[in-house]
Amino acid sequence: MKHLIPFLPKHPLVPVIRLQGAIGTGARSLSDQALAPLFERAFSRGKPAAVALVINSPGGSPVQSSLIASRIRRLSDEKKVPVHCFVEDIAASGGYWLATAADQIWVDESSLVGSIGVIYASFGLHELMQKNGVERRVHTAGRSKSFADPFKPERPEDVERINNMLAPLHENFIAQVKARRGARLKPDADLFNADIWVGRASAENGLTDGVAHLVPKMKELFGDKVRLVPYGIRRGLLQRFGLTMSDTVMASVEERALWARYGL
Repeated sequence: MKHLIPFLPKHPLVPVIRLQGAIGTGARSLSDQALAPLFERAFSRGKPAAVALVINSPGGSPVQSSLIASRIRRLSDEKKVPVHCFVEDIAASGGYWLATAADQIWVDESSLVGSIGVIYASFGLHELMQKNGVERRVHTAGRSKSFADPFKPERPEDVERINNMLAPLHENFIAQVKARRGARLKPDADLFNADIWVGRASAENGLTDGVAHLVPKMKELFGDKVRLVPYGIRRGLLQRFGLTMSDTVMASVEERALWARYGL
């Protein structure tokens, strides 16, 4: 209660925001809309000495990753509050995009970091349908409406269009990393081919700043009396008790697939 009494010295305050899970717009995902009130409170209440992000994310939506990271940077610049990121199991793809919003990125020796790339995935089911005598009938207005249809043989023009979509998304990701990490990136290293680096190797390549954990690093920077205050997303009653239905089930399947890509 000492920190609530006026005129007494206050110990440094560091809000801690956990960003756990896939990035997207589903019920269980990290989205800009869901996180916005959290960030606004964390950067505005009690004159924080810094904000700490704890990230454990395999990635997801590039748009939501960009929106969330941009919001963090805007608040950090407006409030003049530095941001530190602590990676747990993984900050890959969009998860690493979020990490780049921090001024300093810290990892565990075994953290997985990187995957600076973009992926498009689908299925080809046309041969299975033919073997089972299934005829699909589709009528469209607009020649591109059935683009990349998984029930038709893949067409070269569809592959070209997919590549044309992925390329600018990849370029945007690369631009974000270069803008935020700058001269810290290892010169001439091939960092943007979607590779993954483990712990210390990510720091050697300049993607992160070193090996450190939340509590000891914050004490090192702000003293033993630093106050670490957790901030979390407020979910509705049904979500808290796991009573949401189809949306939650589908989101769980999609998120599980993202984690599985990295063996987690």
